[in-house]
Amino acid sequence: MAKEKKPMYSQEDMDRYFNDPEFRRTHLRPKKKSVKRKFPFLLVAVGLILAAGIGYTIFLVSGLPSLERIENPKPELATKVFSSDGEVLDQYFIKNRSQVSINEIPQTVVNALIATEDKDFYSHWGVDGIRFIKAMIKNVIFFRREGASTITQQLSRNLYLGHEKGFIETINRKLREFMTSVQLERSFTKAEILEFYFNVVYFGRGSYGISSAAQQYFGKIPAELTLTEAATLIALLKGPSIYDPWNHPDRAIARRNIVLGQMEKYGYITPEVAAEATGEEIVLKGGDDATATGIAPHYVEYVRQQLEADAEKYGFDIYRDGLSVYTTLDSRMQRYANRAVEEHLAEYQHMFDSLWSWKKEPDALKRVIDLSIQTSPEYRKAGSSKARDSVYSALMANQAWIDTAKQIAKNIEVGFVALDPKTGAILAMVGGSNFRTFKYGLNHVTQIKRQVGSSFKPFVFTVAIDNNYPPTYELLNQPVTLIMGDGTRWTPENSDKRFGGKNTLREGLRKSINLIAVRAIMEIAPIQSVIDMAHRMGITSRLPPYESLALGAGSVSPLEMTSAFGVFANHGVHVDPISVVRIEDKDGNIVEENTSLKREVMSEETAFIMTTMLEDVVDHPEGTGLRVRNFFHYPAAGKTGSTNEFADAWFVGFTPQIAAGVWVGFDNMSVHFTNWDGQGGRAAAPIWGRFMKYVYEDPEIAMPLEYFEKPETVFEERICSDTKKLATEYCPDTMAEYFTRKTLPPKCTKHTSSRWMEGEDSLGTISF
Repeated sequence: MAKEKKPMYSQEDMDRYFNDPEFRRTHLRPKKKSVKRKFPFLLVAVGLILAAGIGYTIFLVSGLPSLERIENPKPELATKVFSSDGEVLDQYFIKNRSQVSINEIPQTVVNALIATEDKDFYSHWGVDGIRFIKAMIKNVIFFRREGASTITQQLSRNLYLGHEKGFIETINRKLREFMTSVQLERSFTKAEILEFYFNVVYFGRGSYGISSAAQQYFGKIPAELTLTEAATLIALLKGPSIYDPWNHPDRAIARRNIVLGQMEKYGYITPEVAAEATGEEIVLKGGDDATATGIAPHYVEYVRQQLEADAEKYGFDIYRDGLSVYTTLDSRMQRYANRAVEEHLAEYQHMFDSLWSWKKEPDALKRVIDLSIQTSPEYRKAGSSKARDSVYSALMANQAWIDTAKQIAKNIEVGFVALDPKTGAILAMVGGSNFRTFKYGLNHVTQIKRQVGSSFKPFVFTVAIDNNYPPTYELLNQPVTLIMGDGTRWTPENSDKRFGGKNTLREGLRKSINLIAVRAIMEIAPIQSVIDMAHRMGITSRLPPYESLALGAGSVSPLEMTSAFGVFANHGVHVDPISVVRIEDKDGNIVEENTSLKREVMSEETAFIMTTMLEDVVDHPEGTGLRVRNFFHYPAAGKTGSTNEFADAWFVGFTPQIAAGVWVGFDNMSVHFTNWDGQGGRAAAPIWGRFMKYVYEDPEIAMPLEYFEKPETVFEERICSDTKKLATEYCPDTMAEYFTRKTLPPKCTKHTSSRWMEGEDSLGTISF
């Protein structure tokens, strides 16, 4: 039951109210509140509103860039890497942005932008008031995100304010855009605002700024853009991913035609020009280039690592500061290096695949699979031995995974590098067979060290020549047994298993006779002297102090080997390899300039005589000579190398102008060539020969024909082929040889007259 409500007034009060006017006027009629009593409340309310407004204004202002930052905008700029012949090899960036001046941007591009994005750009003061109010109403009342930003507002957002997506955040950003845009218009001319805009706006595919976009989509600089190309780029501003011309060509054309229509509407182009342009196709550079690595990805990464090491020293950020890095690499030679590698490996990989059998190599297969599993991301992330065992079992049971691991292990790898022996400049570098897809990974020129086999023999013979032993000095080609440092016995053999008699140093190097090299390091070229010489010539890796070093037991990188062989071409002077010539900041100020360190490591006489001995290797009509001379016929010298089971194949050589080295092998050393196809002369030398052929035949490079220059202190003499002494007129067989003044031999004493054969009979020749 509801409780009875008590009356507001008693019956007595009600009666008196109606019968007594005075009572009615003073007691029961409601009293009006005094204005004085309301004022404090009104004052507080107004104060709160003002405080909120001031606080909100302070909040907005606190999020604005400083005046100094507005007057000195610093957009993140990509660092460009240039080849020695002026080609952009690649860029380092978080945002791929390159800077150009307004004078480098065609008026067509400017007109397309203004017609499409902000037709009143030249007349407003940073904000189009009417468009701004309409946009804010739609944002606030209808909860719609409305753009309607001027070019100046877009610039302020791109430079300073970000792209917040929430409703409140959008309102805040719009108001800040308004204030910043006004300040930008007060601080800069319209031309300067356009220049800033074109250098920071995003065009998709990681490209910030018109310069990066023109290169990304059309392979051009902005000044070369046609009308339709300019309209295509401006069309992307509406939505780079939506109107991507590679992924959505129809949308891109439709949006481009809208841009052309706007240009016609506002009188920038005639109807005839617009009609012709709208009928054109969009022609992009070389197809979808989104994953292109450039022509020298391993080299660019090698340079990046050096710049990262210098970043703290100079205080620059290679991803944001817009540096220009000028390198030594010649883009033309790099393309020839890529071509030589690709042509050779296409043939050689097919040959190897036809010969290799996992069934015949069960131990190799087990090692390959074990290593592949243990280096897999899944195995490495496993936190316990039980988890690792589980991953191991799962991958072993995954046949598709096993097949992929086997295929990867069979891929032939390569490391190729070419240097200028006089300057140390790296002219070309192919760091792997994956140079078309390489992102990050192993550089087989700088980051591997493999046994070099017989390509190390020149260091041994160099010490012998430097110790004043002539090329005619003979050593026994006889077996020898040595006790190694670990106590084991080592009995080296020649590759053909033959031995006997004597051979000269020149013959020992030309024929790559193992026993002659071992005898040399035992008798006339002490081990430590060989190690010291190799280090002076540019080998930085540790070398084992054992006689087996003569046959290449040390592990060395291709870059070290090539740099060392360059000493022969450079008359005994070693020049440290160099890749970065100069670094400039975004304003063209020089941050760093580099020159190579040079040092004389042997006499020019020794260098030249060794060069002639290495020329014999290349000019020999069989083996190495055949594989090089099939392609290249200019003066050249070099040496092959092969290791046990044909795991590594080498050829390192030089001309008077270029030193180049090639390594061919496998990342997983359980995989190897199975026959003499894995010898350096077959697996590596053809790459060298192809590269030199292409470089020397290129009329643009115009490499002149030069010969190795003989010093005046080296004497070319005819010697007796039999006695290895200076030939007389009666020596039946002679040949040319080179000597220093200290190593000149005496006259032949065997062939002193036309009757020398009679003397031979009188000394015991038996007739039957």
